[in-house]
Amino acid sequence: MRAAAIFGMGSSTRDLRPFQDASPATWQIGLPASDSEADALVIFGGDGTLHRHLAQLVRLHLPVLVVPRGSGNDFARALGIHNVRHSLAAWHQFCAGGGNRRDVDLGLITQLAHEAEKPGASPAGSSYWIPHNSHYFACIGGIGLDADVARRAHDFPRWVRAHGGYLLALPAALAKFKPRETTILVSEQTGKFKPRYTQPTFLATFANTPAYGGGMRIAPRAQMDDGLLDVCVVRKLKKLKLLSLVPTVYFGRHLEIQEVDYFRALRLRIETERPANVFADGEYVCRTPVEVGVAQNALSVIVRPPALHQPGAPS
Repeated sequence: MRAAAIFGMGSSTRDLRPFQDASPATWQIGLPASDSEADALVIFGGDGTLHRHLAQLVRLHLPVLVVPRGSGNDFARALGIHNVRHSLAAWHQFCAGGGNRRDVDLGLITQLAHEAEKPGASPAGSSYWIPHNSHYFACIGGIGLDADVARRAHDFPRWVRAHGGYLLALPAALAKFKPRETTILVSEQTGKFKPRYTQPTFLATFANTPAYGGGMRIAPRAQMDDGLLDVCVVRKLKKLKLLSLVPTVYFGRHLEIQEVDYFRALRLRIETERPANVFADGEYVCRTPVEVGVAQNALSVIVRPPALHQPGAPS
């Protein structure tokens, strides 16, 4: 067994020792150059660390074990991995040939530019062209208030982000935020986009996993292997009412609110009256307009052993 270890902020080779003791694998530090140099990858970090390596991980398509050492860890939780002990159990089973490898989807954000911005092009014809800059995401992306909160939380010290950073950033972001006119178009089976929504919007999120921000279940029905995005849109409403909704998001009950629109889609196009920041996995990605789709089975992961999911099993 040949394994490679990647360390995020706050992690070090000290965190690797239990995994070295758990199997006779030979280890290298850092991403391998090709899939012939390793049999598995172990990432010590959170959603941001994973996000920054997604393009290389897709290219290698080696099984990836996430050890939750970041401030959010929502992707690890979606795989049933809530702590280092769970990661060790998953690693033990994988090394023993336990069959706990799984392919999951990733989201894919592509920034769009107006045809007139392309050198030598005229405004006539198709509305947009797709440049080369596309970005994978593992958990959830969004625009509007969600992106503004993520930006503010990103500036907090790591230990603050790990202990309610999203909630701490919310009041200041909400105080200054003004809903923007947002248009969401949904791709039909023919590949053409059909308008679904044009309204002033507080936030619009597109999800591959159920939670973000350290456990906020903004997309409680999302699955990582269904080839679909779960979209949650919060229309314009009074700010005090929006604040009162925040606790319900941890239980997925916000879907019962009249101003919340929730649906699934193969692909989206999102346009705003002025360019707006797009964040995903807590990281800045680009600005609108964007297309968002799904890269099916793009990432190979090592998941929590099924025995730990059984009723009465220790967490």
